[in-house]
Amino acid sequence: MNHALIISSLLNWVATLGLALAVYALARQIGLLHERIKPVGALSLGKSIKAGEVAPGFSLPSLTGGSISLGGVSAGGQNTLLFFLSETCPVCKTLLPILKSIRSQERASLRIILASDGDTDRHREFIDTHRLQDFPYVLSKDVGLAYQISKLPYGVLVDAKGTVVSHGLINTREHLESLFEAQAMGYASMQAYQLAQSVVDTPMYKKVL
Repeated sequence: MNHALIISSLLNWVATLGLALAVYALARQIGLLHERIKPVGALSLGKSIKAGEVAPGFSLPSLTGGSISLGGVSAGGQNTLLFFLSETCPVCKTLLPILKSIRSQERASLRIILASDGDTDRHREFIDTHRLQDFPYVLSKDVGLAYQISKLPYGVLVDAKGTVVSHGLINTREHLESLFEAQAMGYASMQAYQLAQSVVDTPMYKKVL
C-alpha cells in the first residue's frame, strides 16, 4: 500500500510539473504574440485631413454658451483636441468620462472641443444627460466636411499655431492618448512612428548606417 501511495504521489508531482511547464510555455507564446501585435494607436484614415496642414478656420456658437474659434494661433497657447462624436454613438458615450478626466488634468495646456451635427434639441438633451456643459460644443456639418471626417468617434489634435499634428479614429483611451504620444515623438500617428522604427530595424538599413 505504501509503495502504491508513493507512486501515486510521484505521478501527481509529475503531472503538476507538466502543467506548470505548459502554463509557462503558453505565457511565453502570449508574450511573443503581444510583441508582434503591438498597439498602433488611433487609426488615421486616408481621406482625413493630413498632419502638417493648417487646421480649417471657423468661428461658431457653442451650444454650451459663447462662441468658439477653430484654427489659427491659439490666444492661450493651448493645443486643441477637436473630438467628433454623435449623440447616438455608443462608443462616443463610453469615452466621455475619459475626455472629462483629460480636460481636468490638462486644462492649462489643452482645450477640448466637441463637434457634431444634426438636430439642436437632441444635442442639448445629450449635453444635459451626460453633463457636458463645461465643454465647448459646436454643431456644424461644415466643420466635419472641412476636416474630412467619415467615421466616428474621431479626434484631431491641433497645436497652438493652428497646425494639425495628429488625428485618428478613437475607440479606446489608448487611442486617444496615442494622439498626444505621436505629437510628443514628432509623428503624425503611432502607425507612422512604428513604420519609421521598422525601417530603422531592417538589416539593410543597419548595414548602410
